[in-house]
Amino acid sequence: MEVCYNANTIAGHPDVHSPVTTLTKENAPAFYEPDVQILTSGGLRIPVHASILVSASPVLENIIDRPRKHRSSEKVIPILGVPCGAVSSFVGFLYTSRCTEEEMEKYGIHLLALSHVYSVPQLKQRCTKGLGERLTIDNVVDVLQLARLCDAPDLYLRCMKLAASRFKAVEKTEGWKFLQDHDPWLELQILQFMDEAESRIKRTRRRRQEQGLYLQLSEAMECLEHICTEGCTSVGPYEVGPTKNRGPCSKFATCQGLQLLIRHFATCKKRVNGGCLRCKRMWQLLRLHSSMCEQSDSCRVPLCRQFKLKAQLEKKGDDGRWRLLVKKVVSAKTISSLSQQKRKRMEESRGTMGDYSIRSFKL
Repeated sequence: MEVCYNANTIAGHPDVHSPVTTLTKENAPAFYEPDVQILTSGGLRIPVHASILVSASPVLENIIDRPRKHRSSEKVIPILGVPCGAVSSFVGFLYTSRCTEEEMEKYGIHLLALSHVYSVPQLKQRCTKGLGERLTIDNVVDVLQLARLCDAPDLYLRCMKLAASRFKAVEKTEGWKFLQDHDPWLELQILQFMDEAESRIKRTRRRRQEQGLYLQLSEAMECLEHICTEGCTSVGPYEVGPTKNRGPCSKFATCQGLQLLIRHFATCKKRVNGGCLRCKRMWQLLRLHSSMCEQSDSCRVPLCRQFKLKAQLEKKGDDGRWRLLVKKVVSAKTISSLSQQKRKRMEESRGTMGDYSIRSFKL
């Protein structure tokens, strides 16, 4: 025998859509007749099954199990402060675990509050996602306040990011004016979030610039070894003659500029008195190479072994900044090498897959 309960037949509330449950005596005898009523702010009473409420919400379970003054009195659970339609949608979710887009559009804020109060995590997750997709400049402050009260961190962070990115438009809304008058603490949190976000952007930009500088120095070290070992265009070891190719070096973008710096360093007369900035730069590059080089005995770069011996003899304790620079350049070189290897493997695998797809294709 099949019994169908349709709460849409409640008189006086044609716009309220309540859950419809279809049950049979064989598979759900405990749900056969509604044994609890939910009372809304509009005076609407929605008949429901206690077993459904107990299985869906621990808060409602405690309310139902609470002893009554009179045993014969009817079980009535008041859910007040929200529209009747929101309560009906909430009860419908407890029965079906579904919430329509229309209900989310109309009662999303109320459903989030109800899901938090009555501990229904599945509905809370659905509301957090639905409200996040419907955020606008006009409602972001209201949703932000609710997200904080309902302990919805994902929605709270999403509101914060929107408010920070569109702050000039947000501060003109009625929600922001209300916030300034009634919740200055949240206003301060938003301003702090904006300041921290701006600081993070500046730190990230500065870190990228530093990383770019370390990568340039790493490339300069490789280029210096290339010039001093193999020779390039007009600069190289004594036993290596000038190359026939007089064009720019194809291996390193910094090769031509480094060759000019080496030629200047070899002929400059000011460097004896320490008055040439270009020679100082070359001196620092040679010292940096020596600090990174692991084969100073057989290294072809000028002054590599001398710098190594000088550093071992002096062993200055106040040279921490230089050691940090060397560490950063070595790290940048390692990261660059790993990324190049990964990119090469991806290109090879992509080419292999392409060849296989061509071979496997039949006309």
